[in-house]
Amino acid sequence: MKLFEDPITPEKNLLPYDGEVNYFGKIFTAKDADKHLHQLLEDLDWQHDQAVIFGKIVTTKRKVAWYGDHAFEYTYSGILKRASPWPVALLAIKNKVEAHCGAHFNSCLCNLYNDGSEGMAWHSDGEKDLEKHGAIASVTFGAERKFGFKHKRDKTPIYVQLEHGSLLVMKGETQDHWLHRLPPTVKVKTPRVNLTFRTITNF
Repeated sequence: MKLFEDPITPEKNLLPYDGEVNYFGKIFTAKDADKHLHQLLEDLDWQHDQAVIFGKIVTTKRKVAWYGDHAFEYTYSGILKRASPWPVALLAIKNKVEAHCGAHFNSCLCNLYNDGSEGMAWHSDGEKDLEKHGAIASVTFGAERKFGFKHKRDKTPIYVQLEHGSLLVMKGETQDHWLHRLPPTVKVKTPRVNLTFRTITNF
């Protein structure tokens, strides 16, 4: 199922069942999106991500940074991360995202994909530290990329094109029943910064 040509209606649930995903489209002007992209690339403390795969620690080309209200300890992919204090570059973005989706977030996992060769395999954000059924707001700056969902039971696929300066929100039972991924592509030669605002409760 493809949604590339559907009109953008934030109230519409992109998932047919077992969860809720809303795509707001571009919530930043092109000028502001370009400014934020430049600031994020320059100001965030980007580090190569690590994951435990088959018992071995693997370092990825993709880079990450994590920020929050407190020095949260958060484990994903078998690696413990600790949040740093919010940088100025993120706070204005956070405020606008919260106003659009009606939720408050206390942390943000930032991802830097240098080009289309870097992506993310199928997974769900079901870590025990996250607010159960809480919203996760995903903001894209930079290269436009295809983003996919797949139902865990019947494998129903859904794809949406994430634009520069856009907002996508996952909430409800989405993480219980759906996987999501960022597929690699040879067509994209420029970087994409993805900000995933979330709420940590186990601290």
